[in-house]
Amino acid sequence: QNMLSEKENNFLASIYISGSSAAICWCDISTGEFSAMQAGSEGFQEQILAQLAKLQPKEIIVNLGEEEALWLWEQARTLDKVYISVPATDIFTERSAEDTLKRYFRTASLKSVGLAEEDVPELFFSVGALLGYLKDTQKQDVTHLNELQICDISSYMSLDKATIKSLEITETLFEHSTEGSLLGVLDRCRTAMGSRKMKQWLREPLNRLDQIQERLDAVELLCQDIMLRNELREHLKAIYDLERLTGRMSLGTANARDMIALKQSLAVLPDIKAALSDSGNKLLTELMRQIDPQTELCAEIEASIVDDPPFSIREGGIIKPGFSQELDDIKFSARDAQEWIASLEAKEKERTGIKTLRLGYNKVFGYYIEVSNSFKDKVPENYIRKQTLVNGERFVTPEMKEKENIVISAQGRTNDLEYRLFTALRLKAMGLAAQIQASSHAIAALDVLCSFAESSVKLGYVKPSVNSGDEIVIKKGRHPVIENTIRDGIFVSNDLYINRDDCSMLLITGPNMSGKSTYMRQLALIVLMAQAGCFVPADEAVIGICDRIYTRIGASDNIAMGQSTFFVEMSELAYILNTAGPKSLVILDEIGRGTSTWDGLSIAWAVVDYLTRPGKQVRTLFATHYHELTVLSESVHGVKNLNVDVSESRGSIVFLHKIVEGSASRSYGIHVAKLAGVPNEVLQTAEDRLQMLESGDQPALKLHQAADSYGQQLSMFAAAVQEPTKDQKQQIVKDSALAKKIASVDLMNITPSGAIKELEELKKLLD
Repeated sequence: QNMLSEKENNFLASIYISGSSAAICWCDISTGEFSAMQAGSEGFQEQILAQLAKLQPKEIIVNLGEEEALWLWEQARTLDKVYISVPATDIFTERSAEDTLKRYFRTASLKSVGLAEEDVPELFFSVGALLGYLKDTQKQDVTHLNELQICDISSYMSLDKATIKSLEITETLFEHSTEGSLLGVLDRCRTAMGSRKMKQWLREPLNRLDQIQERLDAVELLCQDIMLRNELREHLKAIYDLERLTGRMSLGTANARDMIALKQSLAVLPDIKAALSDSGNKLLTELMRQIDPQTELCAEIEASIVDDPPFSIREGGIIKPGFSQELDDIKFSARDAQEWIASLEAKEKERTGIKTLRLGYNKVFGYYIEVSNSFKDKVPENYIRKQTLVNGERFVTPEMKEKENIVISAQGRTNDLEYRLFTALRLKAMGLAAQIQASSHAIAALDVLCSFAESSVKLGYVKPSVNSGDEIVIKKGRHPVIENTIRDGIFVSNDLYINRDDCSMLLITGPNMSGKSTYMRQLALIVLMAQAGCFVPADEAVIGICDRIYTRIGASDNIAMGQSTFFVEMSELAYILNTAGPKSLVILDEIGRGTSTWDGLSIAWAVVDYLTRPGKQVRTLFATHYHELTVLSESVHGVKNLNVDVSESRGSIVFLHKIVEGSASRSYGIHVAKLAGVPNEVLQTAEDRLQMLESGDQPALKLHQAADSYGQQLSMFAAAVQEPTKDQKQQIVKDSALAKKIASVDLMNITPSGAIKELEELKKLLD
């Protein structure tokens, strides 16, 4: 227990890949959670990686017999704090999986539990391998695992690894700390179970409108009824980690202190049920029904276990007097013998007249009577010499040995009997594990709802209106994390409107550090919070359900995999473009910045065109420094220009962090460099160069620009004809008069008028 974080699950995941399909099974033996998911055939690798990013398992086992499995194994190694196991191959065999599953589910047919190999082979092997691995490593039954939950991937919003990281949902990107994440803002849970459940809900927002509405309605009631919310939170504070307590009971590792914690937790449940009985809310009423106080077990623990038991369960001191007559009789006889021994010293002093007589005890000789040498002549005949000392002698008597045997025997018998009584009670609790776990899941969900309500009231959040349409309307939206970290000033709120028709692509321009990324991320977080069932930081919010949120934010490479920053960017972009659907929300930040200007601009242009095509029209926020893209609002349906307002006065620039319609005129990159502390000499040189470039007063620049434009046209022409071979291409270049002409141009010394003449000559060569 001391090695586990109380607010995190300790998941083991099992992955089975076969061809173009896969399944993942996961469990936490400390809490009893046990689930599995079949990945779709399209993009199954990304689905598995996304699930791993949500679960953050501590250990993964995977079959390495497939090429795809090797790829996944390499990708999984990039996850934080995960151990990849390569188990014995026989746990992934058909016979091993079938035997394990039938024994665990106590059934002759796996069809009855939905795991027949012919129906779901990937699930069959992943679940079978996980249970087989647990059997090999734990050396005991794990029957306390909940009934296997087969997760429907379509019921939850899909969040890939990049999105979970970049939105900092449960931990910060660099410090990997909860503080500074969305979870850090919202988690006001009173139980460890609630904190774990909130992390799960934030990583897996709902897609079903009815379930989302049930959570929001429950949070609304708890926001409005402050008396109920405070009463529930006060009761929740007294509940220990029921999930892990039940896990230790079932695994036979719980001690008497765990039993007291279980009793104290169960004792609170009737009060919680009573508080919820008149709520009138559908979800809260359902949670109330799932809570079983187990009053009989609670009463038995109260009657049997002392209030402050020792840590060990084999050394006695656990069972209360009056619970077991046999135990009381043994303890009485031992106590009687101890009292006789305790009174022996005074009696013997009086009987023998030996004033220095002393009764003692050690582990070697047991109880003894010690007499100094000056009184040896007064030693009675019934004393039996046991040990000679320098200054005296030690003796025992037959009566002493008899009483000592009673005490020692009683102590052993007492410890054994107390252990048997305790383990019998623990076995009874083990038999009720499923009911206690069901109660703990309900308590965890209730704790999250109360925490959502508490955060919403304290932070001024509002209930969002969630529907199945495609409009998203935010009035005075705020970033839930950043607004809580601002020390000086206030957070600037912003409005947003997006749909899938005439406003599907919000093209956002403006300076660095002005708030473009914040604006985009806050929309993603608001949507995520709403579909998780929480109120949102805005004055008003209408959310058309998003089945997936994609983000491509920031720059990073993957040196271990030999992937450059730009390659990682393009890989993430490819995944988004290939899988984004009509209900998706896409957040793109600075696409195409990792290559040459014209390459990057071309890619960004093509992405805008692709995402706004008729029939696709994915809701997208696209922040860019390519101001050339803003002209698309005039020709491409659905593109709308936004920019971040800036105040300029006498060379001083203030970022207002306000999003307004229209496009930005410049990026103010040099100003940001100044804020970052770049030396003035460098800044002045950059300013001079910027003025030269913006004025076009550089001959080589014009030729480069013209040549780039010409090269793009030539590339389009080449793509329209049959592709020549490599040798043919080389020969064409060598023999081309056009190539020779271009090679002869002196780029460093040509004038603007000379560049135009050269282009005219090049054009003639095409006629």
